[in-house]
Amino acid sequence: MQEIHPLDKAGVRAAIAKATGVSPQAVSNWKTREVPIEHCAAIEKASKGAVTRQELRPNDWQRIWPELAKPRKTKAVA
Repeated sequence: MQEIHPLDKAGVRAAIAKATGVSPQAVSNWKTREVPIEHCAAIEKASKGAVTRQELRPNDWQRIWPELAKPRKTKAVA
């Protein structure tokens, strides 16, 4: 079974194009390569969270946006 690309999952390609200032065709082209970092937050916002920065950049999001990583639970030191 083929996995659905995050940009298809949103179902709002025109809104993503408008939010990022690019054409719908450019948004479609991102399906075959990495989404430019500078557009990821706008896509997440335009899709109302349906598409996250983590989904758009699965291989490097933690390096780009370390604040999105969930804090690790640590044991209290007595």
